[in-house]
Amino acid sequence: MTDDTDALFALAAGTTRTAAIDGISAAGADPAAMAHTPAADAEILAYGRPVRAPVVPVSPTGCPTPAVVTRAVREVVGFDVVTLDAGLAEPTGAPTVDVGAAPGSDVRDAEPVPDAGDVFAAARRFGADLPADRLVVAETVPAGTTTAMGVLAALGERRAVSSSLPENPLDLKREVVDDALAASGLGDGDLAGRPTDAVRRMGDPVLAAVSGLAVGALAGDAEVVLAGGTQLAAAGALVRHTGVTGPLELATTSFVTADDSAAVRGLAADLDLDLTVTDPGFEAREDHPAVAGYLAGEAKEGVGMGGALSLAADAGVDHDGLLDAVEDVYDRVAGTEVAP
Repeated sequence: MTDDTDALFALAAGTTRTAAIDGISAAGADPAAMAHTPAADAEILAYGRPVRAPVVPVSPTGCPTPAVVTRAVREVVGFDVVTLDAGLAEPTGAPTVDVGAAPGSDVRDAEPVPDAGDVFAAARRFGADLPADRLVVAETVPAGTTTAMGVLAALGERRAVSSSLPENPLDLKREVVDDALAASGLGDGDLAGRPTDAVRRMGDPVLAAVSGLAVGALAGDAEVVLAGGTQLAAAGALVRHTGVTGPLELATTSFVTADDSAAVRGLAADLDLDLTVTDPGFEAREDHPAVAGYLAGEAKEGVGMGGALSLAADAGVDHDGLLDAVEDVYDRVAGTEVAP
């Protein structure tokens, strides 16, 4: 491992009961497994494989978690990681920082994240104290694109979100968000300029954590990279609605920008986010199970994959060497024996 970057990678891991809605997410082999996905992702990023979580996080078709790619970049590039417990429903063996977050409720509840303000404040304080010149902020939360849509609607921003599924179930997401707005007595834009209220009534605890972390780090003069797709763009919207106007980068994958249903370029432009797009070049190994699912349109982003790949590009990592590392991590994760 070489240490070619001074970036600190921060992962916010949490859950929302929104993930139990049938057809909303592919971030797990089945709904029961999804509750363990963020805990397992944190372990893969920390240790290179699950150590306590009783699942290997894959989609229903077997596409591996993007944590495999992010861990591979970490092994090749070398960067420090801090993980925030942003509402984990199941325990993780990875070391975590507690920001007081409980798991999120269904977004269609009137107040799915009652502690959003406290979580945001705790994450902001932590972000301001981090000794990092460059902070890369990532997330893992099944169904997070749906809660991101809810927050964007409450803030009055465009409802542009991607999906972990090959075909984005936008009609279902829109229906869920419309039901959520009705349950909270809200219309589009009613919570503009009130970011923590938008999360409290329409979001998930991970959004509270990542936006608070970013605001705190920016106040501490760190460069902040939001590592992800439309969920992290929604976090960028929350940052902007706190009144922060300075430079803010969104680093995502070409899988997200190729998804016309996501419209991430337009969303980034709306929010004045500097967009960085990385193409992992998985076509070179298209027959390998580590990447086949991505090429079929699954996963697309998560666990900071786009941000991690941008760190690899900045470090001048050899492409074949990176793909070798992805395959190595995949083989290690796929060979993990999980608890019954």
